[in-house]
Amino acid sequence: MKGKVALGAVVGVVVIAAVSANAGDNSDSGTSGSGKGSSAAADRKPGGDTKDTGKAADKDTEKDPEKAASIGGSGDYQVGSDIKPGTYRSTGNTDGMCYWERAKDASGELDSLLANDNVTGTSYVTVKATDKLFTSSDCADWETVDPNAKSGAPKTEMAGDGGMFKVGVDIAPGTYKSTGNTDDMCYWERAKDADHSIDSILANNNVSGTAVVTIGASDAYFKTSGCKDWKKA
Repeated sequence: MKGKVALGAVVGVVVIAAVSANAGDNSDSGTSGSGKGSSAAADRKPGGDTKDTGKAADKDTEKDPEKAASIGGSGDYQVGSDIKPGTYRSTGNTDGMCYWERAKDASGELDSLLANDNVTGTSYVTVKATDKLFTSSDCADWETVDPNAKSGAPKTEMAGDGGMFKVGVDIAPGTYKSTGNTDDMCYWERAKDADHSIDSILANNNVSGTAVVTIGASDAYFKTSGCKDWKKA
């Protein structure tokens, strides 16, 4: 269980307004998190559980330095000394136990949070030069990626609980459909970057039944949580 509630939750069609209301008076644009709503509903794990060495724990990566992750899956990392600013990706997370946060200081207080998320599947996050601390707990190791990359082998199907997909690299732009969703547990989000701020959100929704969304070629990422699998229509 994650020990501290982060920043609020998002429900329904008027999500962006709802997030803004829950975020409180936070002058930084990075108030975030996620779950079944935008970047705003992650729980914080007590700091005592996040003190790893920061080295890749996977035995395969230890044998092959070229496969070593840029950031270990659990630990607190000072930006600029322990890790460099940039965009990172963690894949293969299960059960929503992966938690990360960007913070403006190391106080551990809620006011220090800039962005956070609980992750199933894949997550991308951009750590900024102005951030002071990046915390990761129970995540698969993080690797650096090029946020401007446009080439890849984009697919036309994606897991409904797959997390974040980079448009043009992981998935192709187009109109996608997910059917059979229940209890408004399906959440999707189109995003213009991996900052996980309110301003990052282009559109989002919680859905019961069938969900249809058009992912534009100019979108940067698509996030999906608790949905049935998506197929390009």
